[in-house]
Amino acid sequence: MTELLSRLRLPVVAAPMFLISSPELVIAASKSGIIGSFPTPNCRTVGELDEWMGKIQHGLRDTAHAPWAVNLITHRSNQRLAADLELVAKYQPDVVITALGSPRPVMDVVKSYGGTVIADVVSIKLARKAVEAGVDGLACISAGAGGHTGHLSPFAFTSAVREFFDGIITIGGGVTNGAGVAGAIAAGADLVYMGTRFLVTDESLAPVEYKQMVIDHGPDDLVVTDRVTGTPASWLRPSLLANGIDPDAAPTAPTERDYNATETSGKRWKDIWAAGQGLQLIRSVEPTAAIVDQLEVEYRAAASRFMTLAGSRG
Repeated sequence: MTELLSRLRLPVVAAPMFLISSPELVIAASKSGIIGSFPTPNCRTVGELDEWMGKIQHGLRDTAHAPWAVNLITHRSNQRLAADLELVAKYQPDVVITALGSPRPVMDVVKSYGGTVIADVVSIKLARKAVEAGVDGLACISAGAGGHTGHLSPFAFTSAVREFFDGIITIGGGVTNGAGVAGAIAAGADLVYMGTRFLVTDESLAPVEYKQMVIDHGPDDLVVTDRVTGTPASWLRPSLLANGIDPDAAPTAPTERDYNATETSGKRWKDIWAAGQGLQLIRSVEPTAAIVDQLEVEYRAAASRFMTLAGSRG
C-alpha cells in the first residue's frame, strides 16, 4: 500500500467511466501524477482491449508516471472476463478494480505479478465480503457519485469500513475539488475517486453535448433511478427527458441487469448521460493536466487551512 501511494502526486483516481474513459485520459492522468483508469467494457472486443492496453503501456514507457488501473466486471454474466484477465496478465496494470461481482476471480492473476486489487463496493455488507476475499483495497462508492451510485455518506462509509479494514480505502461521491480530496483524506480515506471532474476534459470520450450539459447544470438537475439500467444510477434530468423518460412519472419495473461485457448496455449509456453531484464547480473543458494542477493548489491550500485551525485550537 505504501509503495503504491508514494508514487502519487495527489491521492486521486481518475475513476473508470463507462464509454467515457479513454487510453488518452488514462495516460494523461498517470503522467500528471494521479491514477488513471478505464473499464474494460469500453472496448467492444478483446482485440480492441489489447490495443488499448498496449497503447497505455507504450504511452507511459520511459517517463515518470503514477500507477494505472483497469476496471473489470466480475459478475457471473460477463462472458468475457477470462479473456480480459489474460490481457491483464500480459500487460500487468498496477491496479485492477473489480465491480458488480466478487473480486475472487481476479485475485490469483493479479497477485501473481504483484498487482493491487481494489473492489468497488456500495455497502458495508459488500465491503466485508470483499475484505474476506483478500483484496488490497476498497472503492467505497457513496451518495453523490455519478453513474451507478451509492447511498451512504462518504464520511459514514469511511469510518464504518475503517473499523474492520486497514487496507486502501478509496472514497467516491461528489468530490470535485482539492478541498474535497483533503477532507476525504482527513476523514480516513487513502484515495479519492473523481469521475465527473475528468468527464469534462480534452481526453474524455464524452460527446461535446454531454460535456456542455455537465457545465450548464448543477446537482439539482440530477435524478437517481434504477429505471435505465436496473441499478440505481445518477442521471442528468435533461438527458432523461431528451430520451422520452419522465423522471417524475410513476416508477416502472427496472431493466433486468446484465453485465456481459460482450453485450453491454452501451446504447442506454450512450444516449442517457450520468453525472455526480460535484458538477456545480465545473465551468469549462480543460486538459487533464491542467485540472490536476488546480487540484493540487486547492488540496495544499485546504491542508494548510486545516493545520492552521488545528494548531490554533491545540
